[in-house]
Amino acid sequence: MIELTFMLNRRHLRVKVLQSLYAFFQSGNTSLNAGEKELLFGIERIYDMYLYQLGLLIEINHQVQRIIDENRVKRIPTQEDLTPNKRFLDNECLQGIVSNKTLQAKLNQRKISWNEDLDIPRKIFIQFRESNAYKEHMEKETITFDNQKEIILRLLKNHVCEFELLHHFYEEKSIYWLDDWELINKMIIKSIKAMNSGAEDAFELMNLYKEADDKKFAIELFHKTILNDKEFAPMIAAKTQNWDIDRIALMDIIIMKMALTEIIKFPEIPVKVSLNEYIELSKMYSTPKSKIFVNGILDKLVEELISNKTISKHTNN
Repeated sequence: MIELTFMLNRRHLRVKVLQSLYAFFQSGNTSLNAGEKELLFGIERIYDMYLYQLGLLIEINHQVQRIIDENRVKRIPTQEDLTPNKRFLDNECLQGIVSNKTLQAKLNQRKISWNEDLDIPRKIFIQFRESNAYKEHMEKETITFDNQKEIILRLLKNHVCEFELLHHFYEEKSIYWLDDWELINKMIIKSIKAMNSGAEDAFELMNLYKEADDKKFAIELFHKTILNDKEFAPMIAAKTQNWDIDRIALMDIIIMKMALTEIIKFPEIPVKVSLNEYIELSKMYSTPKSKIFVNGILDKLVEELISNKTISKHTNN
């Protein structure tokens, strides 16, 4: 079994810090502790979504059993209703997820259940049942574990990930969850691909953080960006004199403040790494022209910081 231990890397954590800082500054909040609590809550909610998606696969399996049971007690059942093909129900890959005791414990602990929304897993399976991939799988003479794994991946990629009602469900749960949608599904797909049997310990449940230092990094980045706001604001203003400061996107301002925080207050992180990360964030979360704008301002700021020896690490480090 391949060890798959964590979900979030530092880029994901920077995104969460950015979202939390945006909410913090927009709301006029002044409590660091309250802001930190919201940040950590938002990060933990990513893990909730991960568990919801795994719980959805489990519930799809339960719905298959329910449909088989309902068909058996029809007023006039067909031969197929009485002797159904249980190949998908007995799928070893899916059963490895269903029987995972650690997963069940986490679902119970966080009170994550599909009991109030059973129409979603049922509709996903009914749609999936009509696909050519499902029909071909059910008609094969013999199947291997790899075949069983592949059909679950098809279910996840082509039906779960594309199911519009599911998108609405998650959007109502959290405004940021759809930002995490791609990450969550990639992690689950990675874990399924790593399975080599249907044993209850064959599915490796991921942890949220790679290590404790990553959680500490997110908290410190959040705190230090706020605590150094009054220092960094005039530095940015001095380099944007030809711009109407009121028309510069708040997201761009926060991204630049985060970048300055990381460059100055986190000496162990190379300048080039920080610059690349925040330019990437500006592409993802701000206006179309933000990449050029943020890149240009940060280049000027870093040049000045090195010149006045505020930072000693070189931009190529």
